[in-house]
Amino acid sequence: MSEIEGGEGRRRRLLPLLTSGHGGRSAMTCKYRCGDACSHPAPNASDNEYFGDMVSTAMSRRGLLRTGAAAAVVVGAGSTSALTTAAPAAARPSGPKPPSQLRPTPPEYGRPVGFTPVGDNGLDSVVVPNGYDWSVTIAWGDPVEDGAPEFDFDNQSVDAQLRQFGYNADFVAVLPLDRNFDRAVLWVNHEYTNDELMFRGWPGPEAADPELLRISMAAHGGSVVELERVGDTGEWKPATRGRRRYNRRVHTNTEFRLTGAAAGSEHVRTGADPDGTTVLGTLNNCAGGVTPWGTILSGEENFHQYFGATADVTDSATVERYNRYGIRTSAGTGRGWERADERFDVANEPNEPNRFGWVVEVDPYDPDSTPRKHTALGRFKHEGANVNIAADGRAVAYMGDDERFDYVYKFVSRKKYRDGNSKRDREHNMTLLEDGDLYVAKFTGNSPEFPGNPPADGLFDGTGEWLPLVKDGESMVDGMTVDEVLVFTRLAADKLGPTKMDRPEDVEPHPVTGTVYIALTNNNRRTPGQIDEPNPRPDNKFGHVMGIDEDGADAAATSFTWHIVLLAGDPENPDTYYGGFDKSQVSQISCPDNVAFDPAGRLWLATDGMSGSLGPNDGMFVMPVEGEDTGHLRRFLSVPVGAECCGPFITPDGRTALMAVQHPGDGDGASPDSPLSTFPYGGQPRPSVVTVWRTVPDEDGYIGD
Repeated sequence: MSEIEGGEGRRRRLLPLLTSGHGGRSAMTCKYRCGDACSHPAPNASDNEYFGDMVSTAMSRRGLLRTGAAAAVVVGAGSTSALTTAAPAAARPSGPKPPSQLRPTPPEYGRPVGFTPVGDNGLDSVVVPNGYDWSVTIAWGDPVEDGAPEFDFDNQSVDAQLRQFGYNADFVAVLPLDRNFDRAVLWVNHEYTNDELMFRGWPGPEAADPELLRISMAAHGGSVVELERVGDTGEWKPATRGRRRYNRRVHTNTEFRLTGAAAGSEHVRTGADPDGTTVLGTLNNCAGGVTPWGTILSGEENFHQYFGATADVTDSATVERYNRYGIRTSAGTGRGWERADERFDVANEPNEPNRFGWVVEVDPYDPDSTPRKHTALGRFKHEGANVNIAADGRAVAYMGDDERFDYVYKFVSRKKYRDGNSKRDREHNMTLLEDGDLYVAKFTGNSPEFPGNPPADGLFDGTGEWLPLVKDGESMVDGMTVDEVLVFTRLAADKLGPTKMDRPEDVEPHPVTGTVYIALTNNNRRTPGQIDEPNPRPDNKFGHVMGIDEDGADAAATSFTWHIVLLAGDPENPDTYYGGFDKSQVSQISCPDNVAFDPAGRLWLATDGMSGSLGPNDGMFVMPVEGEDTGHLRRFLSVPVGAECCGPFITPDGRTALMAVQHPGDGDGASPDSPLSTFPYGGQPRPSVVTVWRTVPDEDGYIGD
């Protein structure tokens, strides 16, 4: 393999050839996670151009090469190109600090990674580096609310599940409750259920007893669980002292209030809610974020699969809208929920699907509060939302639409964030996501020779702009009102010609530099004729990570530059790129899904699909994105057989990593009578939240050192 010298004496490999492959989930995961979305045509049937269809003559208007921009990947067999070393980007000012309750003393910014990576494996356990330990914090069925019974796999009930920890944990967050950070609240998304693993003798959705369907429904949503620190360690367990007043289950019967311009729209009104302002439940909650004012944002993702139809949908406008979101239009069932609750029958309630696909905000500090669905942030298959503060004080939320060939979005609030600790300040900040401007991203490569030849500058980078969908309270989309843009955001965005991406999932700004990192999990349907500089591989089964820098280091800017940070896959393959670091020293990674940052500024990645694409179990990885160690990706842990690694979350004091072990034992042919995993307690596999901490601490005991 060819090499050239990089900065600080590192060897940087050339990437002479693109390879192909297929996505890595099991059939069971595909069925329950997204309703077999990958087996159907991509919902985005718009005729938006791919860069590969265009003849571009314009180079980058700024001509900047960003640190970590991707190496050249060439489409033609046997061709090669050189990779030049980009000059480092200038340091950016730190953004506003979060409220005082989120300010434990963090580790020194920029600390190096020091642990020995965990090797690839297929073990039915969580595996962590030497000097670390782990424990299960809470698992499916554990009691959450008062009166919840102990879990009994063979004697489940709706009443029990409504008060017990839900299934398939995804996003996790921990928010302090006291100054010493000895007590905290844990928030967890419950994305979906694997019914074949939940119930012995599962007969399928068409024949299942409606009671089983209602148990499955109750296992969705989220949980708030009060935690306490174990001694002076980084370990956390559910609180046993005091009232545990914060504990709460959020589920499919929880009332949510719609906010924003689409609240009350004719498109969200139903027979049960003629005002269109109150929704029961939240569905398929995937990733999320913690706001600067101390609330949780949770993204409703693959909500389409929960709706069935007792008759064909014939209205042409409704069919077009349903098709763009993957919602059933012919008579039939998906999860069977319409058999337990008629609102999930689109023939009975055609607007009910429009009440899902939003960003949800939950206040974990107030167990009596009503969660909200913010229509101003648009409706699509939200992976999550993460907030930065613009130079003028407005809140900016970044979002990805997790579908093949869909888009990246951001929202900019009309009102400004108040960096105070009073009750009035917090109440004000909790209205920021109710009104503002909504944008969708268009990425432009800066090499007219690509595709068909290497990028002229040897790097995958370029510029971009945020195209307004709603601006100053007005629709920017011809023929659509504001509420139509917000309810049918995918269709509105199609009209503006944004860039079709490789499943944009978690989107999160760096807490100091402001660079926004985007996990693009994979896309095995992209053809060679559809590649472009932001999505440079056909049949992209391994995924990649992109960074964007807003112009003027201002999150409210409408233009940006972008660069590829990571082209995932086997480091031995020439079409991979690890931030320019020597690939003989990195851990392999595939299907990056969730991203997070620790207080030292290091990027953490969780994966979804490694076993199907590379072979080993999924895991959690850390990769510095600044300094000499940039791109030195290392596996921090691996999860059990059949499981996906979700989260991750590094506590504000830097002493604990938390992550979710989702769907352990998921695999073709798995059942309660023939389990593929016994994680975590032996017996039936149970999705769980796991805490990891140092047992042989350095001076401070920080995670990742």
